[in-house]
Amino acid sequence: MPPWSDFEPFVVSGLALGGVYALSGVGLIVLYRATGVLYLAFGAAGAMGALIAWSLQRAGAPGWVGWLVCVAFGAAVTLGYGMIFGPALAGRDPLVKAVATLGLTLVLYGVMDLLWTTSGGQSRAITLPTDGSGFSVGQVQVNWTQVIGLAAGVAITAATGAFLRYTRLGTAMRAMANDREITATLGVPVRRVEAAAWLGCGVLAGVAGILLADLVALDATTLTFLVVSSLAAVLIARLRSIAVTFAAAIVIGLVHDLLTPITSLANYRDMTPFVLAAVALLVLSRRTVISRSREEY
Repeated sequence: MPPWSDFEPFVVSGLALGGVYALSGVGLIVLYRATGVLYLAFGAAGAMGALIAWSLQRAGAPGWVGWLVCVAFGAAVTLGYGMIFGPALAGRDPLVKAVATLGLTLVLYGVMDLLWTTSGGQSRAITLPTDGSGFSVGQVQVNWTQVIGLAAGVAITAATGAFLRYTRLGTAMRAMANDREITATLGVPVRRVEAAAWLGCGVLAGVAGILLADLVALDATTLTFLVVSSLAAVLIARLRSIAVTFAAAIVIGLVHDLLTPITSLANYRDMTPFVLAAVALLVLSRRTVISRSREEY
């Protein structure tokens, strides 16, 4: 086992990564609660936006232009998909809703592979201005991008919780999660509420794409399937609790990066989301069975 000093840098990177997973998970939960759709194209939308931002920077555009375009692309693709296919999915079975966005994922991934081929291409990277400055915690150097990653997760989680609880639109989203038909009969503009959920999820996809392209790698495959980590956090929260999603995302990010210094386990760190999600679901299922058994007897 390596000494603790070898793990310290990975605590920082794990917290930053967990923060980005958290804001991604919040976007997935809000959309799911409002529409019933599990947005599996979240990572692909962010990845393609980040690649567009990188291309704009190479062409000489200011960095902030690329970042805004990335967020706008994620929002536009997600909102467009929701407005076109959302109404048709509203009355479908949960399984159909869960896999409906796989088609969009494959389309976006195919376009990225066509326009930004990974075979023999040059290395790509998005560097934020906050990478070059920061502060030290003991012997560990922390840059401001890592701070932003964690802070964004905390801020989005807190703001979304307050939004859902204290605003009319948030109340409408919570009502739709319980019963879409009854909510519509009460005069709630269901289509507008759904559009807001799709748009918000798309904006977060763009933000996550930029941050992950800097913190992890600007690679279409890597960014597309990093949504699995956010999805694992959402499943641990059972598609309900934003607070549990945040906690699970932080744990996933920490465990993933803390395995890096352990040579015998480093090659298996990508399994972290699956293992943690499976363990959490088994434990939660067992508690549910036990509690029901006690109620019956």
